[in-house]
Amino acid sequence: MQNSRRKFLEQSLLSGYLGTIGGNLLANPSSQSSSAALKKAKVIVVGGGFGGATTAKYLKIYSGGKIDVTLIDPAQNFISCPLSNLVINGQMEISDLTKSRLELERKYGINIVNDTVEQIMPEARKILLKQGGTMSYDKLVLSPGIDMMWESIPTMKDPAIQNRFVHAMKAGTQTLILKKQLESMEDGGVFAISIPLAPYRCPPSPYERASQVAHYLKKFKPKSKVLVLDANAEITSKASLFKRAWSTYYPNMIEYRNNHTLVDVDPAASALLFEVQDDVKASVLNVIPPMRAGDIAHRTKLANINQRWCEVDFLTYESKIMPNIHVLGDAIQSSTQTPKSAQVANGQAKICASAIYHLLADLPIDKNPNFSSICYSILGDKTGAHISTLHHFDKNTQSMAVIAGSNSISTTDNPKEYLSAIKWANDIWADTFI
Repeated sequence: MQNSRRKFLEQSLLSGYLGTIGGNLLANPSSQSSSAALKKAKVIVVGGGFGGATTAKYLKIYSGGKIDVTLIDPAQNFISCPLSNLVINGQMEISDLTKSRLELERKYGINIVNDTVEQIMPEARKILLKQGGTMSYDKLVLSPGIDMMWESIPTMKDPAIQNRFVHAMKAGTQTLILKKQLESMEDGGVFAISIPLAPYRCPPSPYERASQVAHYLKKFKPKSKVLVLDANAEITSKASLFKRAWSTYYPNMIEYRNNHTLVDVDPAASALLFEVQDDVKASVLNVIPPMRAGDIAHRTKLANINQRWCEVDFLTYESKIMPNIHVLGDAIQSSTQTPKSAQVANGQAKICASAIYHLLADLPIDKNPNFSSICYSILGDKTGAHISTLHHFDKNTQSMAVIAGSNSISTTDNPKEYLSAIKWANDIWADTFI
C-alpha cells in the first residue's frame, strides 16, 4: 500500500503536476451578499513572476472573475530563471525563456500595470507607484522575489562592479553578460563561481551552472577550468549526482572547494577575497551574494526574520506583522526542507489565492493545504536529474512540512529526465501565464 502510494506521488511530480495535492476548497459563494462583496473586492498583486502571476490568475479563476485583480511589475515580459543556465552556454536563446503577461489581461481580465511600487501604506491600504498616483486595495499580495545583500561584499555596492561580476540569479541582462564573458574568455582561463550560504534562490542552480559552463568549455575551450567556491560545507542539493556528473563528463575541469565565505572582491586583480582562504584570481568571476526578500518587502519592514525574510501564516500567506498583506515565493521564511523555487512559488500562490478568495467571500479556508516541490537540473549534454517532495500543513509546527515517504531523487542523470525538465518548464510557464 505504501509503495503504491509513493509510486503515485512520484508519478504525479514527474508528470509535471502543478496543482496543490488534494486541492483547495473551491465552492462558489452560496449567498448573494458574498457574491456582492467579491464584486467590490480589490486585490493588488506586486511581482509578476511564478508566484505573483499565478496568484493573480487563480484569484480570477477561483472567484469566477468577480474579484478586481491588478498585477504590477515594471517589466513588460517575464524572463524565466529555470533553464537560464542553458542560455549561458548557448544551448537556448533568451527569447525561449521570455514570456508575455498579456494573456492574463485578455483571457482573465487582470489589470496589468508596468510600474514599480515605491511605498506601501498598510493602515490606509494604499500603494504609491513610481510613475505617480496611488491605488487602494482590500488585499495586497507581494511576490517580490529576492534582492542581493551587497553590504556583505562592500566593493560590490558599486553598480558598475555589479555589472562586471554578475550573479545572473535574475534571468535577463545579467544572463547575457555572463554568456558574453564566457565566450570571450581565453582557452586556459578560469571561470569562478562564488556561492553564498543557504538559503538562496534555487539551491542546485549554481552547481548546474558549473556543469553547463564546463559543457561549453569542454567543447570550445578545453584547456579551461571551472572553480566552484562554496560558502556551504557541502553541495546543497543533489550532491552525489553533481559529483558523479563532474567526474564522468568533465574530469579535471571542475574543482569544488567548500567552506569558502566571500568577504569582498578586488576588481583590479579580478580576484575573490575570502574570510579564511587565500584570494582567488579568475578570468570570469560569477559572484552570487547572500540574498534577502525583494526590496519592497525590505523597505516596508515586512522582512522581520533576521531582516532578510518575511514571516507568514502558511494557511493564508498573510504577513504575521501586517494584516491584509500576503507574501509568498522566494521572499518568505520557510523550513529548511522547502526550497526557494518556481514550483514551490506556484503551489504557495494557489493556496494564497484560494485563501484570499474564501476570506473575501466570508467562507472557511482550507486548513490542510498541500503543494509539490520538484526541481530539475541539467548535468551533462542533454541529461537531467530531479529531486522532489510533497509538502503539507503541519498543525504542530504551523508550517509546511514534507510528507513522509514522498521524497524522490534520481539515481543518475539521463536523457529522459532532460526531456521531463523541458516539459516541466513549458507546463509551469503555461500554468502561470496562459
